[in-house]
This record gives sequence, structure tokens and C-alpha cells, in this order.
Amino acid sequence: MRIATWNVNSITARLPRLLAWLESSGTDVLCIQETKTTEEAFPADALAELGYESAVRATGRWNGVAIVSRAGLDDVVGGLPGGPEYDGVEEPRAISATCGPVRVWSVYVPNGREVGHPHFAYKLQWLKALRDAVADDAAGGRPFAVLGDYNIAPHDTDVWDPTAFIGATHVTPEEREALAALRATGLDDVVPRPLKYDQPFTYWDYRQLGFPKNRGMRIDLVYGNDPFRAAVSDAYVDREERKGKGASDHAPVVTDLTV
Repeated sequence: MRIATWNVNSITARLPRLLAWLESSGTDVLCIQETKTTEEAFPADALAELGYESAVRATGRWNGVAIVSRAGLDDVVGGLPGGPEYDGVEEPRAISATCGPVRVWSVYVPNGREVGHPHFAYKLQWLKALRDAVADDAAGGRPFAVLGDYNIAPHDTDVWDPTAFIGATHVTPEEREALAALRATGLDDVVPRPLKYDQPFTYWDYRQLGFPKNRGMRIDLVYGNDPFRAAVSDAYVDREERKGKGASDHAPVVTDLTV
């Protein structure tokens, strides 16, 4: 079973590449972030033609998450139970579903904007709610994983130049402590380090030749519980999908399971 996560940075703009990638990669379940569309406009019909069911949590604008699966799609929960609001709005940043023998969450963790900004406090509150929401599944006996754009680089080696991020979000002790608290529920990173590349980044800014110069960050993560990690036969960043015209600024992260 192949499960992946991908921040597509607008599913409308990325649809041809997404459909081609699903066909070529043989992915069974894909967790999608930053759909930038409404649930009504989500391309479920185009995905259905390839054999995928869709579960979507989206309101347009800048957020939106989805799970598409050809391995079953049951017990869908849209949203983050107990999650905080920002400016009085519950942003569409989480969705979970059972896909065959595995339960997965697709998450798009708030960016945080700037240290000290209200959105940074919201990010930490959101991560605490995520930890509380997944704790039972993380400690359970069924393969379970939280996949998505975490907007946190777990280690200094997960950014191209740690000195360039001093004082910025994504690398602060508070964010990394929140990530450690999530791992403490029984989850851990399933992507082996090091990978094929010395710096297996998943995101590169469009500006200033970020990708050609490999000035990236590893912020798209797959955190699985013990049964999930025990079933992992391979895991990698599909860096090739970041290349070329019309690419997202994120690359897919792929995990193969023997389930």
C-alpha cells in the first residue's frame, strides 16, 4: 500500500500534474494540503475517473485539505476536534479517514507568520489540539499516521542554512517542543534520514532560485505510530515532482507499507 502527502499549492493549478503523478506513482492514498478551493469546486469527478474517492475540507482562499483514496474511504472526520479558531473562523486544516487497514490524517498546520504574531500563538494552540485529538489512535493497535505540511522543521539540518532562520518561525524552540509533544503520543517520523539527498527537503521557495540552489526546508512530514512504522518498507521525497513548469513549491512525500 502506497500512502503519500503533498501540499499542492492550489489543486486547480496543479490538477494536470496531480492526475499524471497519481497514475505514474501508483499511490493508493494521498493526503493533500492547500487545495485553495471550495468543496464544491474540488475536482472529485476527475479523480473518480482514476478510481479515487475524495474527502474534502475546504472553503476556498488559502487553506483546505483532502484525502483521496482508491483503498477505501470510511469514518471521515472533517476538521480538528477541539481546535481553536482564528479571527472567529475555524480554518479547514485537518481531515481524517480510514483507508483500508490504515487510518490517516491530512493536516495543514498554521504557518505562524511571525514570532509574537497572534497567528503564532494560534499555531501552538492548534498543535496542542492536534496532539489531544490523535492521542488515542497514536497509542492504538491499528496502523495510524498524521501526514501533511507541518510548517515546522524538526531539526536544524532540515533547513538549508540555520543562520538564515534565526528569529523566524518554523524553527523556534516552542514549535519544536510542540512537535515533540505530538511525538510523545506514540508517533514518530517514518522517513529515514539521511535519504538519497544529504538534505531531503520537501519545500523550496519559488523566489531567488530556491529549488535550483537547493535552499529548502523539510516541513512535510509523515508521523506514524508503532504499527504503521513497523509496516514501512520504503519512504522517500519525490524530488523530481518539484521540477519543471507549473510545479508546486512542495514535493510529495511517499511511504510504502506492507499492509
